[in-house]
Amino acid sequence: MTGSLLEVIALNVRDAVAAEQGGADRLEVVADMAADGLTPAPETVAAIAAECPLPQMVMLRCDASFTADPDVLDRLRRNAKELAEAGAAGFVFGFLDTTGVVDLAATEALIHAVSPLPWTFHRAVDHAADVQASWRAVRLLPNLATVLTSGSPQGVGNGLPVLKGRAEAGDGSIVLAGGGLKPSHVGPLLDYGIRAFHVGSAVRASWSDPVEWRLVRNWRSLVERD
Repeated sequence: MTGSLLEVIALNVRDAVAAEQGGADRLEVVADMAADGLTPAPETVAAIAAECPLPQMVMLRCDASFTADPDVLDRLRRNAKELAEAGAAGFVFGFLDTTGVVDLAATEALIHAVSPLPWTFHRAVDHAADVQASWRAVRLLPNLATVLTSGSPQGVGNGLPVLKGRAEAGDGSIVLAGGGLKPSHVGPLLDYGIRAFHVGSAVRASWSDPVEWRLVRNWRSLVERD
């Protein structure tokens, strides 16, 4: 990766346009942040695509859990097809089984369904029973663009040592740092060699308020440190 990547969560067209105005590189498009982000409607993706050129990484998730049974996977496959037709540039998903282990079968089924589009494994990786083992499993999956991770279920502040270790092991290029990301974390992450950042609540007054382009601009300046 050359330079830094700034990804902003968008719930609608207004958010997307503000993110673009502030200098974001791409969007994570979701619905229902009360459930930490669920699959948005194809109409939302199409409306954003009509007004904003930023690539949309679209969430594939039916509920607030990280599990996916066959019925959920069938639904998400159908969602992926509709969302790709609406303008999705890639997808965000990832599953754990009931024991907290990365559900490779479910994840690989959805990778196949969205191929050849890239995808991001979301923060389920931070909630696995064995975080290090989950990382080793995820990093080898095909067509993986980034892994949205804070290094800890408690957020980036607690996960900095883990993220540093991942960067030192050569995985910094796939780390998308997010989840409680604060401005004070950016400098250390850049020092580690991590260049991709994900923000949501940090660029709005609250989840019920729209993205503010000036806040996005502030983050753009932070992540572009020389």
